[in-house]
Amino acid sequence: MNHFLTEEQQMIKETANEIAVKKIKPVAIEYDEKNEFPWDIQKEIADAGLCGVYIGEEYGGMVPKGENGIMNLVIAVEELSKECGGISLCLAATALGTIPIILFGSEEQKQKYLPSIASGETVAAFAITEAGAGSDAGSIQTTATKDGDSYILNGTKQWITNGEVAGTYVIIAMTDKSRGARGATAFIVEKGTPGFTFGKKEDKMGIRASSTYELVFEDCKVPAANILGKVGMGFMVAMKTFDMSRPGVAAQALGIAAGALNDAVDYARQREQFGHHIIANQGLRFLLADMSMKVETSRAIVYAVARSIDSGDLKCAKESAIAKCYASDMAMEVTTDAVQVFGGYGYMKEYPMEKRMRDAKITQIYEGTNQIQRDVIGHQLVKEAASRK
Repeated sequence: MNHFLTEEQQMIKETANEIAVKKIKPVAIEYDEKNEFPWDIQKEIADAGLCGVYIGEEYGGMVPKGENGIMNLVIAVEELSKECGGISLCLAATALGTIPIILFGSEEQKQKYLPSIASGETVAAFAITEAGAGSDAGSIQTTATKDGDSYILNGTKQWITNGEVAGTYVIIAMTDKSRGARGATAFIVEKGTPGFTFGKKEDKMGIRASSTYELVFEDCKVPAANILGKVGMGFMVAMKTFDMSRPGVAAQALGIAAGALNDAVDYARQREQFGHHIIANQGLRFLLADMSMKVETSRAIVYAVARSIDSGDLKCAKESAIAKCYASDMAMEVTTDAVQVFGGYGYMKEYPMEKRMRDAKITQIYEGTNQIQRDVIGHQLVKEAASRK
């Protein structure tokens, strides 16, 4: 389908596709097995100028001043994810850690942190999840206690993508536990800050080329100047960030599924059984056709939501949730069917298909499980119904 990309967006697509095919594809399985962050690919992405596709021109990025670049991000993440959903997080997970600064950062904070992220010199991360606080952000136990012109952070964050490799972190901590979610505050914390260390490295099912670590804060002193927004706005910072970042997760899922479909079609054209290529089997063509319909419909909604955000519609919680939920459910369906097309070969680690299936699963879980997405959508439907009366 023709999605009428601008000349700049077409350039982003072609550049990301070239990196995916020439640089990521040959090493995707290797990085998956090693469970290592791909610094060499991160450099390729940075050198190609893709790290700043969603960041303003005034901070070294590609987006005209006053505009949003979520569509640019979606295009790049989709292309990179076609060859590796884990390696694509070099860009996608950094965007998650950067969007809070774009949305809520002061001009001084933006000038300080965004240029190095846009250039690819620095990777960013976002940390809200804890052992006992996943979907329930009001149960966060990490505290931030005021100490003069600073805050002292204590606590642990769990399953943080880009953990250990990032240079800039956005941390959600409780400044007033008595207020529940309204007592949370967002802080920018730099790697190397005394009292900020890393716990265990996670050994994951999929996206193994991404770095996932536990973050540990022990009397970590952070300047009050590093607060994003205002004290008590942490939950709002997180929710508004997710509204803008979830299309990026949807794009990751979309790319994984699109890559799986491409591989399945190519395999079906080459594999012979009973004296002919298996794609001659109508039942298998029907399966591929269903996979294609799911990919195309997902792309349409993901692109539509990204464009809506870029047009200035930042009240997009329902739409972002729909895109993320629909695309990630689709990715699991399509990668599962692609494994079936490959048969026994699809189950073997020497082929990329089982990896695509493992990578797809996380897209149904992080940045809000798909059950939470459905809850967000449902609550918004109730509000919209009430407003019509």
